[in-house]
Amino acid sequence: MTGVLSALEDFGTRSLVIHAIMSVTLPLGFAIGLTVDSRLGLVSFVALLNFTAGMWVCQSIHSLGAEASEDGYDGVINEIRAYVK
Repeated sequence: MTGVLSALEDFGTRSLVIHAIMSVTLPLGFAIGLTVDSRLGLVSFVALLNFTAGMWVCQSIHSLGAEASEDGYDGVINEIRAYVK
């Protein structure tokens, strides 16, 4: 458990995890909203959409702070490129 937490101390790793969560919750919200024909589908869609939007806002604010502190963060695309190389 401490290995996972120490890996998440790096902002680039946290950014990738947050973007992975957002990339799962948004399509899941759309899928539920389109397939479930009741108020449950509507509520689930709105909840997952709001959750994704909240994660995006938090990530955006947090990345602004990471850019101000010379943390070496260059954006999520460059972080993915660093892991692929």
